[in-house]
Amino acid sequence: MMKKLFIFALMIGSIAIVAPSVEARSSAATVAATSEASQMYRQRRRARRTVTTTRVRRVGRYRYRETIRVTYLPNGRTRTQVIRRVRLVGRRNW
Repeated sequence: MMKKLFIFALMIGSIAIVAPSVEARSSAATVAATSEASQMYRQRRRARRTVTTTRVRRVGRYRYRETIRVTYLPNGRTRTQVIRRVRLVGRRNW
């Protein structure tokens, strides 16, 4: 009976020593995994799409062909930027 009690005490003691180190390793791994996942989310979130097109606009009595760059942002908004504006001469330059 004494032998069984001694072995049982050794088993409990070894578990008490090993368990915190395993827990510390798993929490460090969890922090690394969480950091990596959040970094991937930020990279995916920053993804944007840019399209360049032309349009003809009438400003007063003049017509202009504008080259515009439309950037579609990840939050659903768009940013429109005029790159070039050329005045069209003549009656039908559509």
